[in-house]
Amino acid sequence: MPIEDRGNSRVVEHSLAKDTLTRLRDADTEPRRFREGLVRIGRICGYELSDEVVETRKTRVQTPLSETEAIRARDEGIVVVNVLRAATPFIEGILDTLPNARQGVISASREESTENQGKEFPVTVEYVKMPEIEGDDTVVVADPMLATGSTMSSVLDRIEEVSSGDPDVSVLSVVSAPEGIERIADGYPKVDQVTVSVDDHLNEDGYIVPGLGDAGDRAFGTGNTI
Repeated sequence: MPIEDRGNSRVVEHSLAKDTLTRLRDADTEPRRFREGLVRIGRICGYELSDEVVETRKTRVQTPLSETEAIRARDEGIVVVNVLRAATPFIEGILDTLPNARQGVISASREESTENQGKEFPVTVEYVKMPEIEGDDTVVVADPMLATGSTMSSVLDRIEEVSSGDPDVSVLSVVSAPEGIERIADGYPKVDQVTVSVDDHLNEDGYIVPGLGDAGDRAFGTGNTI
């Protein structure tokens, strides 16, 4: 199933991804099942992206009957960035499909007690640990939710700071708000945005509607689920 273009974003149309999204949306889904759903949808998205980000080369292999031409895949030139904390199970699924990818970690969270015009929240970045990123690498930034785009903008700025050259960068999310998609498209026009769903809008608190609620709290059973 292809990833379909939708203006400034591309949408994963895999039927199993849509089914998993339905389970993640369900308010009755308990934390363990929610985490399992994020792992599963990460795995599906990883497979869908693999055709685009994984390099292949021709080789030959000896079968029990004869030698034949074959294909080998190489995912060493990929960096997957985990935006803590909600992305942790999401990343687990992605790395199932890209096991040789290098992994970076960024802890970034928006300060929800402060709201600016247009729902642009201040973001605190507390921890950054990144591998070397070269110009010919592909970077996949994973965060289950792209809401206002405040957190993602801070993450993309940090990636730009530590990168050598101009790597290809993709933002991968489960659900995205139109406002966040537009903000990333305007501020980072070279970044590819991939999501499983473009939802309706942001509410007055900056949450995606219909969305998933607070993905981090739902995944780990902490705080409010909305």
